[in-house]
Amino acid sequence: MEKHMGKNHSFIHNKSSNISDNDKLLLDFIEKYKKYRYDWIHQPQLCITEKKINQSMRDEGIRPLCIDIETVAMCDLACPFCFREYYATPDKLIDSNFCFELLDQISELGIPSVKFNWRGEPLLHPKLPDFIAYAKKKGIIETIINTNATNLTEKKAKELISSGLDYMIYSFDGGTKETYEKMRPGRFKENKFEHVYENIRQFKSIRDSTNSPFPYTKIQMILTKETSHEKEQFFDLFSNYVDDVSLSQYSERGGELMDIDDATKESYEQGLIKHGLPEGTPYMRDSQGRLYLSTQRKPCAQPFQRLLITYEGRVAMCCYDWGAAHPVGYVKSEAYQNETDYDKIVERAKNGDKGFELLSNVKKSKIFNQPPEKVQKLKDVWFGEEIDRVRNKHISGKVDDVEICKGCTFKDTYKWIPVDHKDESKSLNLPEGLV
Repeated sequence: MEKHMGKNHSFIHNKSSNISDNDKLLLDFIEKYKKYRYDWIHQPQLCITEKKINQSMRDEGIRPLCIDIETVAMCDLACPFCFREYYATPDKLIDSNFCFELLDQISELGIPSVKFNWRGEPLLHPKLPDFIAYAKKKGIIETIINTNATNLTEKKAKELISSGLDYMIYSFDGGTKETYEKMRPGRFKENKFEHVYENIRQFKSIRDSTNSPFPYTKIQMILTKETSHEKEQFFDLFSNYVDDVSLSQYSERGGELMDIDDATKESYEQGLIKHGLPEGTPYMRDSQGRLYLSTQRKPCAQPFQRLLITYEGRVAMCCYDWGAAHPVGYVKSEAYQNETDYDKIVERAKNGDKGFELLSNVKKSKIFNQPPEKVQKLKDVWFGEEIDRVRNKHISGKVDDVEICKGCTFKDTYKWIPVDHKDESKSLNLPEGLV
């Protein structure tokens, strides 16, 4: 981003005819971006260690660093490890005018980053490129999407590049056709490995033809028992077609805790005995297959970093609150006036309707918090009492007092000790990253 800031569409839209002014402007954009990335780690640390909430955050201008807008609350896949398999998510698109209004508020607050998806596949919204282009015109430095790439056609690829999209993350699970198609089945039609793989290769070719460094592309695979033995094949598939190939830790989504192989289960049980930990203790396996057990909860960075907004205007404080079950405010009245969208999904899954056959485990999420039923601005939600109550609990070491945070699967909120390899002298603290 620093190296190619001169081609960032937000910078381009702000350029003047004066070359010396543009040199200063470019440096200003680079510094703003660097500060945003520095603050991503250090802003939560500062707030937690110095117990900053509400008025002190307001006085010091501590704002969200990223807003996740759920442009689409539906997906054309039914991946067995996804939250959608367990928590009802309406098949809805965000209202376009509402999305533009949110971008206006984000720009006014000087928030540097917007992610245009949360619980769904953003390429299903026909106006996604328009949203991105508008954000860039409003001066938002970084725009991001996660996509499964099933709908990444040649036309869509060109639109995304032209819009000024900065960062695109592909979700692709498996290093072989067999594993990929098992892990990422289609909801409405068969999903083919060859089709998606070609979409990703084609995007690289189209981007290269435009001589554009953007969007920077990353592909990630979640490590499960089905995919963990295909790491090398995964890297071989994509190392020539994306800028970054990475592996992500699996976070249990609502199925069985012990959905692991027998050898790992034995190590897990021996680790519990060795360290005097209770049954049900959270576990994690790293990219090398090493097992870790949790000894303690940590304050979560997300309530001090970002806000997430559902298609209907419910505001969440963490991307792991899949059902927005602990809303901290509302930015549209539909968010508290209409629950039928969620009920319909549960009913259709129960009936086995077309496109819902693979969602048999889905249920409606419990609601753990009910803010006053009123429409607020993003700024007022961020500095509001609802989210401050959560921040207070995290700062004071009472994470599990917040019902939605109790048992959370976000790996960054735990302290880990290794149990199945030699170096047990150090615990593992995962870095807080953009999810």
